[in-house]
Amino acid sequence: MEYISNYQYYTNNGNIPEDTNWGSYQYLSLKDVVNNFMLFDVGADKLVDNVPRYEVIYHAKRAIQELNYDALKNIKVVDMEVGDNLKFILPADYVNYVRMSILTDGCLTVINENRQANSSNAYLQDNNNDFLFDLDGQIITGQSALDIKRLEQSQYFGPGDYCGSYGWLYDDSWYFRYQLIGFRDDDKDGPTFRINNGVIDFTSGARNRTIVLEYISDGMENGDESLMTVNKMAEEFIYAYISYSILSRKVGIPEYQVKRLRDKKTAMWRNAKIRMSNLHPARIAMRMNNRFQNR
Repeated sequence: MEYISNYQYYTNNGNIPEDTNWGSYQYLSLKDVVNNFMLFDVGADKLVDNVPRYEVIYHAKRAIQELNYDALKNIKVVDMEVGDNLKFILPADYVNYVRMSILTDGCLTVINENRQANSSNAYLQDNNNDFLFDLDGQIITGQSALDIKRLEQSQYFGPGDYCGSYGWLYDDSWYFRYQLIGFRDDDKDGPTFRINNGVIDFTSGARNRTIVLEYISDGMENGDESLMTVNKMAEEFIYAYISYSILSRKVGIPEYQVKRLRDKKTAMWRNAKIRMSNLHPARIAMRMNNRFQNR
C-alpha cells in the first residue's frame, strides 16, 4: 500500500473532507488485494497460473461478502422519517438488521419486530370472485385490506369494547389488559415492524417519526470497487479464499492440493474471526470486576 504523511492522514492535505484518510491504514482496498494476489500468488512457478484478473476480482468480492456476513459485521446506521405509507425502504447493501429504534427527544428506544403479517398483495377479482389478468396474462394486484387497515388505524379513544377487549380510561389515555397487536400503538411496547420484500412495514405509531436502522452491510458499496475495503487482519483469509476458489474449479488439480488449500482457508478464516472478535483482556477483566462488585 502507499504510505502517506501524518499531515495527509489527519487533514487530507487541507482539502475537504478532512476525514478521507482516517483509518486507511487499518484497511486494504479491493484494488490492493487483487494487485497483491496477481503479483505474488500468480505465475508460471506458482500454484495459481494463467488466471484472468476479472476472475480474481470476482472471488475477492465473494470473500469480502463472506467476511461481512459473519466475521467483520460491517454495521451501518441510517435514519429516515416514516411517512404516511408507513414504509422504510431497505438500503441497497442491506443483509440483516441489528437493531431498530425510534428517535424521541434525542433518545433511542428499541422497537420490536412483529412476526404477524402486516402487509400483503391483493389479487383483484371480478363480481364472480374470479381473478383479473392484464394483457400479458399476469394477475392484477392492488392495495390489500390488510394494508388499508394498517394505514388507517391510529389509536383508540372510545369507551367500551374494542376488538374483543375492554379498556380503562386514565389521564385521557386508554389502556388494555392485553396488547392489541395491529390495532393500537400507544401502549408500552410502542410501534412494531416487519420486513417485507425490500421494505420495512411499520404499524401506525411510527407515522411521521424518525426511525434509526442499524444493519449489517455486505460490504459491496453498491458495486463501486474503489470503495470496497477489507480489514488487514483478514488479508490472509482473502488470499487463501481466492486460491482455493480458483483451483477447486480447475480440471486436473490433485485432490490433496485442493484439500490443503481448503484447510488453509478454514484456518485463516478462524484466525480472522478470532482477531476481529474484540475479545480484549482489559474488557473481560472490567466485566468480571463489575460482576463481582455488584454481588
